[in-house]
Amino acid sequence: MSDSDTPPAAAVAGLTFEAALAELEQIVARLERGDVPLAESIAIYERGEKLKAHCEGLLRVAEEKVEKIRLSGEGVPVGTEPLDVE
Repeated sequence: MSDSDTPPAAAVAGLTFEAALAELEQIVARLERGDVPLAESIAIYERGEKLKAHCEGLLRVAEEKVEKIRLSGEGVPVGTEPLDVE
């Protein structure tokens, strides 16, 4: 992926978790290969940081939506409560 293939930074906010993670994995692979010029390495590293923050935000939202089912003594669902994240 060259600079011209990299979507603008503003596009990060519109990415799904899966798309952002896939792009982040590509960036990590490119940086690990070590064959990217320094200026481009810095630019894609910065984009990687934005993608990482976006993924973390999407995960936080998902965690807030996840609920665990409370069961009565007979094993019947009686309601829901927020998932304990800690």
